[in-house]
Amino acid sequence: MSLMPVEQAQARLLALAPRLPPQTLPIGQCAGRWLANDVVALRDQPWADLSAMDGYAIRAAQWPGPWRVIGESAAGTGIPPELAAGDACRIFTGAPLPRGADAIMIQEDARRDGDQVVGTRDAPVPGRHIRRAGSDFAADTVLLAPGSRLDPAQLALAALAGQGQLSVGHRPSVALISTGNELVPPGVPVPPGGLPSSNAVMLSAMLASLPCDITDVGIVPDDMDAMTAAFNAARHADVIVSTGGASVGDHDLVRPAFQAVGGSLDFWKVKLRPGKPLIAGSLDRSLFLGLPGNPVSAFVTAWLFLLPLVRHIAGDASPFPQPERATLADSLPGAGDRDEYLRAFRKNDRIVAVTSQDSAATRALADADCLILRAAGSPPAKPGDEVPIFPLAW
Repeated sequence: MSLMPVEQAQARLLALAPRLPPQTLPIGQCAGRWLANDVVALRDQPWADLSAMDGYAIRAAQWPGPWRVIGESAAGTGIPPELAAGDACRIFTGAPLPRGADAIMIQEDARRDGDQVVGTRDAPVPGRHIRRAGSDFAADTVLLAPGSRLDPAQLALAALAGQGQLSVGHRPSVALISTGNELVPPGVPVPPGGLPSSNAVMLSAMLASLPCDITDVGIVPDDMDAMTAAFNAARHADVIVSTGGASVGDHDLVRPAFQAVGGSLDFWKVKLRPGKPLIAGSLDRSLFLGLPGNPVSAFVTAWLFLLPLVRHIAGDASPFPQPERATLADSLPGAGDRDEYLRAFRKNDRIVAVTSQDSAATRALADADCLILRAAGSPPAKPGDEVPIFPLAW
């Protein structure tokens, strides 16, 4: 099976994965979800002309007064009585403007004696310090489109629009399987030849910012029966992710075990460094990703494939990260016959590739805050050249 280009493999993966049906939830339970339908304003915001300052509502043409204060307007009250000539209304921030007023005399510019008030500085400009009705948005305006993520500002907007519940994408379920005879749980004494299992911890952390439910199936030895049992235990999930055992060695049993339980392989091996032995397929209603076992390879393939897959299933309209342009601090060699994603970090407005690009170099991975994309066949690059990068904070 020939190596598949990264973008083609990403498109194939998403084509395998229909979005989950939407659900309607109270707005307070929608943080981090992606919208399934438009959010339409049910009201004007502001609902009336409101004061942006504490002071007095007046007619500017009557400056500098005096005016007779006939009442007050505060937030949460109805519109006060209309002002007649020579009248003023004490007004507070967020309060509705009385009819007949066209200006706010802020309290620092006013002197009051009993029910009389006069201006003491420059005349206020008509309309200044007034938030006009509907100036933020008007009723029936589409405020948010399907596929928008509901972060705090978007939730505030939807609530102010009058919405109490929203139609959002479901939380996908993700099952993690760690494979390898050498693996031991984190924190357990490591025997000779053993290795602490880190991939499930890493993948769980990568997925933590997404609306999904994670199950750790655990560590599975390189045994066909144990492997098939693990797949059967995970087949309830929307996404099954294994790490390790994805290559062609005698102990690489993920692919045959997946097929033995009825899994259908869609593609295997991607034109990518690190992470070539990536497996994708389906098992019943589940999507399957078999990631390499080396932590760096698992990280890069999860970042390129797993995170976009989960975002897509959950309703994200733009699930793939977008590259930025950045300036190199140091030289880079030419790329080989596969797309290379180099771990790197920002330093003094330049990008520095980490010293070790080995697929097991987790300390170097921990130093990185971005990936440099070196497309297959790219020529050597020198300091000051621009390269595409993908920030890892996404």
